[in-house]
Amino acid sequence: MLTNTKTMKKQTGLFSNLFLFLFATSSALAQIDFQKEDQVFNGKDLNNWTVIPETQVNSWNAKNGILYAKSDAAETGSNLWTTTEYEDFAVQLQFKMGGGIVDSGVFIRGENPESPQIQIGISGSLKVDMTGSPYVPKQGYPQKAAVEQILKNKKWNTLTILAVKNNYKVWLNGQKVLDYQLENASLKGPVGLQLHPNRTMDIEFKEILIKEL
Repeated sequence: MLTNTKTMKKQTGLFSNLFLFLFATSSALAQIDFQKEDQVFNGKDLNNWTVIPETQVNSWNAKNGILYAKSDAAETGSNLWTTTEYEDFAVQLQFKMGGGIVDSGVFIRGENPESPQIQIGISGSLKVDMTGSPYVPKQGYPQKAAVEQILKNKKWNTLTILAVKNNYKVWLNGQKVLDYQLENASLKGPVGLQLHPNRTMDIEFKEILIKEL
């Protein structure tokens, strides 16, 4: 009976810790109260966004609430940037990976060694899916997000990113997959979406929201 009691207490403790972890995770996400005014993509054009290089503007098209990104024949690649710069913020969007080798992501406050990108799709250097993981220029991938049982292939996924100072938290389809801190991080800059060069690929986005904190 004593052994059973200890076992039951141990199991109860494990369940309690799991409950507290799940509660804390869901609470942090629930506190990000996105509103209609946080929409940065109007579903019909690229107003409030800039394509770089500008010659690749035709690689990004908006129609019926969906933002389509598709490589050109030369696999030139391009980035779509918000015209607004952000400090502390949360961004949420839905994405659906299409054909080819999808290598995309969300840039957090620019594209430089002080600004991580949250990967969507296949890493060109590692040749594996690194969705939800941070990529830091000149450093690579310091952490890997465990999304194997969460990511929906060829279906819509919801990605939520919380950037507060140099800390970055990521949720995929409502489940927390990353908590990362970058030293000497850039604390202000635009948010960007990537269409990676030297890839034949297409990806879709919709319901893009950014809330300043």
